[in-house]
Parts: sequence; C-alpha cells; structure tokens
Amino acid sequence: MQEPGFFAEPRNWVALAFVVFFVLFGAKLWKALAGLLDKRAAAIQAELDEAGRLRREAEAMLADAARRREAALADARALLEGAKAEAARVAKAAAAEAEAAGRRREQMALDRIAAAEKAAVDEVRNTAAEVACTAAERVIRDALTPETDGGLVDRAIAGVSGALAPRRAA
Repeated sequence: MQEPGFFAEPRNWVALAFVVFFVLFGAKLWKALAGLLDKRAAAIQAELDEAGRLRREAEAMLADAARRREAALADARALLEGAKAEAARVAKAAAAEAEAAGRRREQMALDRIAAAEKAAVDEVRNTAAEVACTAAERVIRDALTPETDGGLVDRAIAGVSGALAPRRAA
C-alpha cells in the first residue's frame, strides 16, 4: 500500500489554509486586534489617570478635613478654657456676693441687737422715770404741807434768775 501524498491528506490542506490565511489576513487582523488593544489600553490609562486625580483630590480633602478637625479641636479647647475661666470668675463673684450678703446680714443683726438694746435701755429709763415720778409724788404728797410749799416756790422763783443768767450770756 502506498502512502498518499502530502496534498492528499485533509489535515495538510487545513494547515496550509491556516498558514495562507494568517499570511494574507494576519497583518490586517493583527492591526485590528492591536487597535482594539490600544483603545482598551488608552481607556484603562484614562481610568488610571482619573483614579489618580480622584485619589489626589481625596488626599487633599482628607488633609483639609484633618486641618478643619484640628482647628475645631483648637476652638473647642479655647471654648473649654474660656468656659473654665468664666466658671471660675462666676464662682469667685458668687463667693464674694455670698460673703457680702453674709456681712450685710451680720450688720443687720448687729443693728437689730443695738436697736433692741437701745429700746431696752429706753424702756428701763422710762420705767425708772415713772418709778421716780411716782416715788417723788408720794414723797411730795406725804412730806410737803401748804406752808412748806410756799417756801419752796419762793426759793425756786429766786433761783430762776440765777439759772437763766448763763443762758442769756450765751
């Protein structure tokens, strides 16, 4: 049996057609595929550039947010310090006001005590004067007679001009 020739085998024809097809159309096909791949590469590069730009923007926004956070923290610290200072000032003012109120109340109590003492002294004096008047009235009623009354009146009248002389000089 004889071996068939090279061209009698269908596999050889397929291989030859494949080689001829790629030789004739391979360059065009390669250019088309290369064009598609270049377009895809350009699109990917554009996406990478956009992603890089977005990342830079995000980093800038992050840095800005960090600066604003630090500024907010500094403001909060300043507000807290101001509030502490204000609280200390208010506490000091309240303590001073409480002390002043205590001194006023103490002075009012001392004034009331002094007024009560004065009232008590005045009452004792008035009572003593009333007792003295009552006692004098009894003594005069019991001890004086109409004859002694006349002598007392005469002596009092004589002493009036002497008692009035120093007042006239003034």
